[in-house]
Amino acid sequence: MAKIYVIHENDAWVEPLRARLAEQHLPYEEWFIGERTLDLDAVPPEGVFYNRMSASSHTRGHRYAPELTSGVLAWLEAHGRRVVNNTRALALEINKMAQYAALNLAGIRTPRTIAAVGAEHIVEAARRMAGPFITKHNRAGKGLGVHLFQNVEALREHVHSPLFEDSVDGITLIQEYIQAPEPFITRAEFVGGEFLYAVRVDTSLGFELCPADVCQIGDAFCPVGESAPAPAPRFRILESFAHPIVERYRRFIAANGIGIAGIEFITDRAGELYTYDVNTNTNYNPDAENDAGLHGMKAIATYLGRELARNAPRERLVA
Repeated sequence: MAKIYVIHENDAWVEPLRARLAEQHLPYEEWFIGERTLDLDAVPPEGVFYNRMSASSHTRGHRYAPELTSGVLAWLEAHGRRVVNNTRALALEINKMAQYAALNLAGIRTPRTIAAVGAEHIVEAARRMAGPFITKHNRAGKGLGVHLFQNVEALREHVHSPLFEDSVDGITLIQEYIQAPEPFITRAEFVGGEFLYAVRVDTSLGFELCPADVCQIGDAFCPVGESAPAPAPRFRILESFAHPIVERYRRFIAANGIGIAGIEFITDRAGELYTYDVNTNTNYNPDAENDAGLHGMKAIATYLGRELARNAPRERLVA
């Protein structure tokens, strides 16, 4: 029987999708790509393959999962299988340099960014920034390697200290710091290539912006003492969000093999919008979704079900 195949390396992030697939009685199977073999002479099963590989897989002990996934996707595509978030999408997920090049090609503004390998080259790149700047890992996720610096000397001390952590691919990005009038960013969610909703994310607690329950900071949200006011929600879905950037994002993901993604942007004090991250392994915040009555994983399950019906041989869909 043809199925939906979910390719991933993190059980916790798949749990909400499992529930939605079961709710809609959709046949599915998981391919866990932490460690696995691939017989290149075999023929893939019929079905739809949803790639959820993450750039941060190495933080969970799965250093080579993206490389193996790249081979799996190439194998599936060589056999004509339908892949949601295909080889091109994976290439953008694990390489921010490639992300920014693709965004710029699509006419979408990104912050000024310089890539560097080696401590002295990182420092030299920072000298080319006109004001405050941040560092980040080229292959990242979860805000890895993100630090704000006011001057080059502070960066020099950092990169020569035990606190410096190199990117897993050895490439550090030095990026201009975009000063927002308020401490928040916006994330636009797309499912099936169409806009689902935009969520406002409070950044005052730091740069780890994964919206899933398993990514939350825990005690940082707990009030100190009984009389302390309840903290405002960190994630809030924006009602009736409308902005020309949505259509540009829609065209961008269609041109780059992306079916499901969250794209993050920030607006500076002059009102200029800068896009700085494309996340093809998107997660959703359940509290924000319950408040808004919108559910990303439900939308994904529905979309994958439609793709299965459209792409699988009819006789294979009958048990």
